[in-house]
Amino acid sequence: MKKLSQINLSALRAFEAVARLGSVRAAAIELGVTAGAVSQQILKAEAQLGRQLFERSPKGMMPTKKGEEIAQYLTEGFGAIARGVALSEDQSDNTITISVAPIFAAKWLVRRLGDFSKANPNIRLRIDASSVNITPEPGDVDACIRVGMGDWPGVNVEEIINQRVFPVCSPQLANQISSVASLKDVPIIREKNNQWFNWDVWLSPNGASEDVLGTGPVFSDASLCLDAAAAGQGVFLALETLARDALDQSHLVAALPGRFPTKVSYWFVEPVGHKRSDKVKAFRDWIFAELQK
Repeated sequence: MKKLSQINLSALRAFEAVARLGSVRAAAIELGVTAGAVSQQILKAEAQLGRQLFERSPKGMMPTKKGEEIAQYLTEGFGAIARGVALSEDQSDNTITISVAPIFAAKWLVRRLGDFSKANPNIRLRIDASSVNITPEPGDVDACIRVGMGDWPGVNVEEIINQRVFPVCSPQLANQISSVASLKDVPIIREKNNQWFNWDVWLSPNGASEDVLGTGPVFSDASLCLDAAAAGQGVFLALETLARDALDQSHLVAALPGRFPTKVSYWFVEPVGHKRSDKVKAFRDWIFAELQK
């Protein structure tokens, strides 16, 4: 342990976060510091360890082979520290922290939290809305709701529900859409850099391709796309869960029939090797039941 006393732990923490999350920006958000501060800490870690930890390129930073090996041990170590700190907390504290994507919080979760509180009056729920895939740790974030393919390293994952997609629009615009071919005559709203699916997921089962689609506005995230669709600005291919409330409130309607599965699901994500508490179990059971309705 003598060697450890000569190493700045903040530098090691910054290195571990970048290696685990895949970018300086994501690590900065998790650590609550600037990207410049994270970069400086990585340089300090490399100087103190006497070796290069990352390969730097225009596409980003990738751990070297030795850096990846070191990062694995650090992830385990910081996880053990977090679990140790959690043991010192008052066990009567019934607060749980759940990390979710901002759009999931805004478009689905917030409206239902009152039901959870009524069913579980002794549990205080804290929602951490973040676009970064936070790694849950005891004493910090108890669990996460993520959308994706469930292939994240270093966490336990449990699939909640697969996500289906279908085209949505305002009730007024729906009057102009009678068939798949008529999509060429209306604006098509697109989400910039959607990595999970494209219109072919819905068009292919209908015997069509994206060639049938017209142009339209592009927005940076799905929340803005849904709002634009409700405002009558075009048709958007929406995830079923995120569009549910707007459909129930008649702000949106299905432009055409048919809902088709994607390769992505919602997942319940927890720390590795940590026993699930009763309060987390209560939230887990509730979120499963609600999302599968």
